[in-house]
Amino acid sequence: MRYSDEEHDAYANAFERDGMVVLKQHFPKTTLARWRKAFDHLLAERLQDNATAVRGANRHYITLPFAGLFADESIFCDADVLAIVERVAGDDPTLCQLATDTPLRGSTYQDVHRDTPALFDGLPETPSFQLAVNFPLCDVTLENGPFETTIGTHRMNAEEARQAYESGQRPLQAVPMELGDVMIRDVRALHRGTPNDTDSPRPMVVIGYSRSWYFRPEVHIDVPRAVYSALSPRAKRLLRHMPQVDDAVQGGESYLEFAY
Repeated sequence: MRYSDEEHDAYANAFERDGMVVLKQHFPKTTLARWRKAFDHLLAERLQDNATAVRGANRHYITLPFAGLFADESIFCDADVLAIVERVAGDDPTLCQLATDTPLRGSTYQDVHRDTPALFDGLPETPSFQLAVNFPLCDVTLENGPFETTIGTHRMNAEEARQAYESGQRPLQAVPMELGDVMIRDVRALHRGTPNDTDSPRPMVVIGYSRSWYFRPEVHIDVPRAVYSALSPRAKRLLRHMPQVDDAVQGGESYLEFAY
């Protein structure tokens, strides 16, 4: 671990207040450079086959195959990330998502949205139940499509959050990131993607973690049996709700309705 229990507690407290935290220079750049090289090939294939989930003009969501370098326990079982996840989303979480969001030149602003509906309609927001751990495969600048989010709206119901955003009480803030940075966020905070005005794709990986009892079948990881058998007990436990398959070949994307 890089951080102490006290530092994990401080990150968790900041998350409860803001709805997100960023761990600076947390994942090795050499590892992420290998991910980027492999992703570039995957992106080209998916674009050629028209096999992405479109998240707006020239913005593409692609599930990563859970195999090879993408099935990296040093990333999805990172001890510091999991320590913070467990503090805000409960013990024994589940791993439910391994994907990317990539705006290209010509992308536009997304509508401001949440990534999941509330658990209970008409009631105040609950403690966190689904988190996204994001890390880019390049530096994220103001020019290539930074994520924009609001602070604290994860603890408001949908109408309160919308009013706070529209009144300017909870304005959108861009989150530039360097290669190696890791963001942990509550997916209910109001946010949006922004245009990439450069000629290079801006891939952002998302690893999803949920409370032990929460499962959205449209957001899942197909885990090859051969890969699963070689994982550590901790990794197998995280993936306990995910379907096991014969190989890592991905079909069409199933996570289509992403904005709430």
